[in-house]
Amino acid sequence: MFDMSEEHDSTTQLALIRQLKFCAGHRLYRHESKCAFFHGHNYRVDIEVVPAAGGGEVDVVGRVVDFSLIKRRMLGWLDANWDHAFLVFEEDENALAAVRMVEPTKYFVMPWNPTAENMARYLLEVVAPNVLGDLGVVARRVAVWETEEACAVATRSGNALPPCELAAAVCVDARS
Repeated sequence: MFDMSEEHDSTTQLALIRQLKFCAGHRLYRHESKCAFFHGHNYRVDIEVVPAAGGGEVDVVGRVVDFSLIKRRMLGWLDANWDHAFLVFEEDENALAAVRMVEPTKYFVMPWNPTAENMARYLLEVVAPNVLGDLGVVARRVAVWETEEACAVATRSGNALPPCELAAAVCVDARS
C-alpha cells in the first residue's frame, strides 16, 4: 500500500480542473464576418490549478484544494461580472454606446477584444490571481469554450504574474 504520509521524492505534478458555465453576449470589434454582430454564447470555462508550492503537494485530506472553493470564487466572479452581460472591447465606442442605451443593462469593458482567447487570458492573468491567490494554488490553464466544438486555451508559462487590478461589470437597472 502506498503511504502518502512518508517523505518521498516525486516527479508527479498534481492538478485539478473545475468546469464552470455562464451565458454572455459580445461582438468582435473589426471582425471580418458575422462575429462583428452582437451575439451570445453559453460559455464553458475549464480552469486548471496546481499547488503554488509545486509538485504533488496536498492538504491533510489529500487534495490540491477543495473543488467547491474554486467554484465559489471563480463562478462567483463570473456570475457578478460576465454572466448575462455584454463583454465589450474598451476601444469599441459604437458597441459601448449601444449597450449604454439599453436599460436595464449589464456590460463588462475588456482591455482586449472579447475573443475566446482574450477571455481565457483575462481569466488566467487577472481574475484567477485575485480570487484564488490565498488558496495555495496557481491557475495554470484556462480554456474558454464558445461552443461544444471550439475553445481557446491560455496556459501560464514561467513565473506567476503579480495580480492586476480587477475590473467590475457596469450594471444599470432602474427596475423597481
